[in-house]
Amino acid sequence: MISWLILLAPLLSALLILGGLHRSKTLSQGVSIIACLVSFLIALGFFTGSISAPQPFTWINLPEFKAEIGILVDPLSKLMLLVVTGVGLMVHLFSVGYMHEDEGVSRFFGKLSIFMFSMIGIVVSTNLVQMFIFWELVGLSSYLLIGFWFQKPSAADAAKKAFLVNRVGDFGFLLGIIFYWTLAGTVMFGAEAALTIQSRMGAGESLNITMVTATGLLLFCGCMGKSAMIPLHVWLPDAMEGPTPVSALIHAATMVAAGVYMLCRVFVVLSLSEQTLEVILYIGAGTAFVAALIATQQNDIKRILAFSTLSQLGYMVMAVGLTSPGIEFPAASMFHLTTHAFFKAMLFLGAGSVIHAVHHEQDIWKMGGLWKKLPWTFGTFLLGVLALTGFPGLSGFFSKEEILTLAYHKSGPVMVFATITAGLTAFYMMRLLIVTFFGEARSTNALKAHESPKIMIIPLVILAFLTVFAGYPFMGILASLGQTHPHEASHTVMGISIGVMLAGYLIAFVLYRGRGIEPIYARVLANKFYVDEFYDRVLLRIQQGFAIGMDFIDQWVIGFVFVRGTSLVVNLTGEVLRLVQSGSLQGYAFFFAAGVVGLVYWMLKGF
Repeated sequence: MISWLILLAPLLSALLILGGLHRSKTLSQGVSIIACLVSFLIALGFFTGSISAPQPFTWINLPEFKAEIGILVDPLSKLMLLVVTGVGLMVHLFSVGYMHEDEGVSRFFGKLSIFMFSMIGIVVSTNLVQMFIFWELVGLSSYLLIGFWFQKPSAADAAKKAFLVNRVGDFGFLLGIIFYWTLAGTVMFGAEAALTIQSRMGAGESLNITMVTATGLLLFCGCMGKSAMIPLHVWLPDAMEGPTPVSALIHAATMVAAGVYMLCRVFVVLSLSEQTLEVILYIGAGTAFVAALIATQQNDIKRILAFSTLSQLGYMVMAVGLTSPGIEFPAASMFHLTTHAFFKAMLFLGAGSVIHAVHHEQDIWKMGGLWKKLPWTFGTFLLGVLALTGFPGLSGFFSKEEILTLAYHKSGPVMVFATITAGLTAFYMMRLLIVTFFGEARSTNALKAHESPKIMIIPLVILAFLTVFAGYPFMGILASLGQTHPHEASHTVMGISIGVMLAGYLIAFVLYRGRGIEPIYARVLANKFYVDEFYDRVLLRIQQGFAIGMDFIDQWVIGFVFVRGTSLVVNLTGEVLRLVQSGSLQGYAFFFAAGVVGLVYWMLKGF
């Protein structure tokens, strides 16, 4: 029973806070943090083996369809649970300091608990139907948290945008689940489903590789929505309108990683089609490269990190496409997902500390000179930048080298784009570091900046420890993925990786050292390749025109012609007939006689 608390604790927390405890900020914070701590301790118990998974119970039991509700504990879920609950706990603690002046603190923590319940539900799902239920709950949680400051039109619009764009991907995901069930005869995960599909293909049933490929691509649509792959990437940068702790939890470490986790969970089925893996590979590589380009020209500290997240998610998806069939799950992708969760959450929380210090200013060109005033924030942020850019010895270096090594051995063109992306990452992150923390203070808010309270610094320090050491064997992450040590990259890969990283550092240092304004400006990158404008002016106009056309048909063709027109004809006919029915005996006799005369005339004319 204790194992079920990993799900029930955050659910009960949300019900208690939103049901009555919201009147007390302190109680709301305390209940939410305790619930998250309980989930983390149970996740730790799963990871160490001291707590076992409970027996699932049957939810749907039909002759042709069966679905269970349960908690799946295996190497994938154990690691992902630690990431979700561990980072979630750090975000909860940080939020106590960051949100302490906000009037909606209780509402914020209640929604955080809903999110934790939903995200944990995705991770522990034993089948695709159970996963889809929690998948949609995560979408709801994201909508509520992105639009937390609903009085701001930009936040409300961002929440709607995220919700609608994700529905596009989720529609494909739902179709993929139906196809998966049709092919495998089950919605359960694992090699058994893949073996069933393979045996049916071998038996010559009306099943071909096109159907298998379609299934894989439709499942990938779910990842494209949640993990913001091109062309469904447009919601993630706008989602930065939510509070910064939300950005750290949902849009850096957990929700956006759900798509990658899902791909790893169903990889044995995806790998049955080479075409599916190729599409996943090139969309991942394209997203990584394009997002890195855009990040070089952004000025909002959170949006830079948002596009960085897009780029790193592209790396993870690319790693899925590079993984050879026959392997249980893409270890390189999960390894980078885990290390990235630690240092990107720390970077977002560090950005929150900076924003808190400069009175909610987010433009990096209105900061400057902060490294002396925010020593703890600066130190942890520096570690995050180095880890993200693949500095040797840090966790990001080990996980990135795994992916680059795969690309080096599998695809030359992808290796080129991945390497350029690594150089761009070093460039824009060093630009962010130099402009934000060095030089002279460029605004009054920057001059008055001060270090954040301890409750905000402690999570940064804990995440900094994980940022440094998560890639080493003694942490147990590699062992949980079936490795005892990081795979040794070739000297060529390592040399190229370190070379482009140093080149990115150097170019950023030369261009931005001592600068008070942007020295270079690429309009197309600053405007994100005009994808949002394209959607607004083309797709939305087409949709609007279609809606206007359907409205015309509904009102005038169906409503006026068929509905009102029919009733009008009947009504007029009745009115005419009513005139004939006068009630006068003489009139009836006249019409009767006229009818007889007409009939006799017609009969005589025939002769």
